[in-house]
Amino acid sequence: MLKAVVLLPLILAMTLALPVATSCRTLNNHTVCILDIQRSAKNYWQYRAAISIDGIAKPAEFYNCRDRHIVQKDGTRIKFDPDGIGNFICRLYKPLPLPQSATPL
Repeated sequence: MLKAVVLLPLILAMTLALPVATSCRTLNNHTVCILDIQRSAKNYWQYRAAISIDGIAKPAEFYNCRDRHIVQKDGTRIKFDPDGIGNFICRLYKPLPLPQSATPL
């Protein structure tokens, strides 16, 4: 009986979903938070992210970290602003180093 009393709260604590911490930053006097972010499996330099600005959620947009532009739902491309939201999203993207040429034995 004592084991059941001890194990039950432990099992419940492990099964409850914990809230995901959002990543927020102040940019140009606005609080910008990443609500949801997914990296493309095919193009690792592209992210689909939903953000909020000052607590107001924006629809998800595609962030192309290689070419430095945002693709909106209607297909409009917007260049990244210096120190803007695009750079905030793309801080996760690190280009892969170029392979070194193999030296012959």
